[in-house]
This record gives sequence, structure tokens and C-alpha cells, in this order.
Amino acid sequence: QVQLVESGGGLVQAGDSLRLSCAASGRTFSSYVMGWFRQAPGKEREFVGAISWSGGSTFYADSVKGRFTISRDRAKNAVYLQMNSLKPEDTAVYYCAAGMIITAMSATYDYWGQGTQVTVSS
Repeated sequence: QVQLVESGGGLVQAGDSLRLSCAASGRTFSSYVMGWFRQAPGKEREFVGAISWSGGSTFYADSVKGRFTISRDRAKNAVYLQMNSLKPEDTAVYYCAAGMIITAMSATYDYWGQGTQVTVSS
């Protein structure tokens, strides 16, 4: 069992940066792939990026590639989403999730946090 809690969301202006954190509890956290997803009002949840259990592999949605970076600190049981050059279209609730395989499919992730709101004003 893994519990996930996101933090770090807020209101920023276009072009600003923000770092989201996801704190995990559970003995087996280090063996999980960690993903970030987001959901804007009236839209389906979409994949943002994911990081392997070792932290050695990452991949991102095209919409955030080059602007967002995922990292993890296994000693702290934490995963981070560094978001740079934010755009109004990045406005959404951001969720972290834990799963066993590194994919963009939300259905493959077993555990989810409650989400944190990110709002980017123009």
C-alpha cells in the first residue's frame, strides 16, 4: 500500500516556474514507477510525465517536454515535478500516481494522490 500527498500548487503568472512535490509513504515506494497527470476543468485526465523506479528513465508528454522535469528522491520517498515556462494551458489539478510499469496510461497506475491545483494566469 502506498499513500501519496501532493503539494506545491498555486497561482502563478505565465512564464513563471513552480515545483510540485509528492510525498509517499509505504515500504515499497522505491519499487514503483511514479507518474504525474493533470486534469483541467471539463477535460479528461492527461499524462504529464513519468519516472522509473530507479530514477534513471523519464518520459514526458509532448506538451510539456523541455519545460517540465520529473525527479525523485528515494531516500525521502518523494517525487518532484519542476515546471518552467508555465503557460495558461498548464492550468489544471495535478496528480501524482504510483504504478508498476512506466506508461502514459492512467489505468496502469494503482495509487493516486488527492491532487494540487495549479493556475497560470496570462
